[in-house]
Amino acid sequence: MTTTPLDFAVRADELDTADVLREYPARFLRSEDPSIVAYLDGNSLGRPTRATADRLAAFVSDAWAGRLIRGWDEQWFDLPLTLGDRLGESVLGAGPGQCTIGDSTTVLLYKLATGALALRPGRTEIVLDRDNFPTDRYLLESIAADRGLTLRWIDADFRGGVTAEDVSAVLSEQTALVVLSHVAYRSGYLLDIPELTEITHDAGALLLLDLCHSVGSVEIELDRWDVDFAVGCTYKYLNGGPGSPAFAYVAATHLDDFVQPIWGWMGRDAPFEMAQGYVPAPGIRRVLSGTPAIIGMIPIQDTLDLIDEVGMAALRTKSLALTEFTLELVQAWLVPLGVEISSPLDARRRGGHVTIDHPQFREITARLWDRGIIPDFRRPDGIRLGLSPLSTTFREVYAGVSAIRAELLGD
Repeated sequence: MTTTPLDFAVRADELDTADVLREYPARFLRSEDPSIVAYLDGNSLGRPTRATADRLAAFVSDAWAGRLIRGWDEQWFDLPLTLGDRLGESVLGAGPGQCTIGDSTTVLLYKLATGALALRPGRTEIVLDRDNFPTDRYLLESIAADRGLTLRWIDADFRGGVTAEDVSAVLSEQTALVVLSHVAYRSGYLLDIPELTEITHDAGALLLLDLCHSVGSVEIELDRWDVDFAVGCTYKYLNGGPGSPAFAYVAATHLDDFVQPIWGWMGRDAPFEMAQGYVPAPGIRRVLSGTPAIIGMIPIQDTLDLIDEVGMAALRTKSLALTEFTLELVQAWLVPLGVEISSPLDARRRGGHVTIDHPQFREITARLWDRGIIPDFRRPDGIRLGLSPLSTTFREVYAGVSAIRAELLGD
């Protein structure tokens, strides 16, 4: 029996009614512009929470205007570390003293990659894949060129992702560092990190994990998985806002020997002594360099409040339900129109977004925005549907896929 648009609309409403997180989309600010029908790009920029609007205003009038410079001694100086610990406990599966907030993902990736390479002196190779996010590739190309190192590229299918077999094929006794994204930014492929960590360590190398497209939508256990280093952004599923600071994880076993290359006063031991010469601070503080972006950390706290209320297991369950419903609609409506699915059908290997491909999608994406349907486009021919488990509804998914169908049919 063919499922009609009305059937799917009813199904979407039923899924929203049964959703245990159904009250949470209302905790996010939404535009008063009625032309915005569905926001399906939460894996590029998350919506702001209502609490953030209030907290930012209060920060300006109370903490900033009221406490002035005293705020540094009272809270701000340690906020990168205390918030890092909270992120580690709530989302990253990391014990205290291993996470910090600050800088951009690019800067932290540079710090961690360079510091990791120093822990493997004499080794000359870095492993990465050609479908990794551009920043990861460009940055590692820069480091390799600067230090005379060799990049060992994995040519993974951009409609899939990196497997253990792919990594094993390029590892050698010269491998110092393996850099991978937990969830592939284009396809949404979810890597098997415990297996990849094991084979990386068996080769004597270290693993640096990019968590940008998994943090806040996929359960993560950095300590249990024995990951060495990790980095990620906070403006996607963590709703930190445009340019919100990234986070870094350094496993406790490496902290005493880890030295990053951007030496700044905030990462020095006893920074307010302003002493001559750089001495790394003990612990995770040594990852810091300059004055942290305090205002940018405020929204992250509000999302962590929500995550603490529901737990990452519930978020992952909702995320999978959203992607499953998306794929059901795509297979029924879009595949017969020539659309190809570029994301894994196996839920165990799928992150929080779905990518679909069609030769017309570049032009169609612009028209979708005019319809108030907001996904994003990824080359060569992909529309990426980013589904944030806290803020996206099933009705939005229905509206989005329905609009894509209408565009393909010329309606």
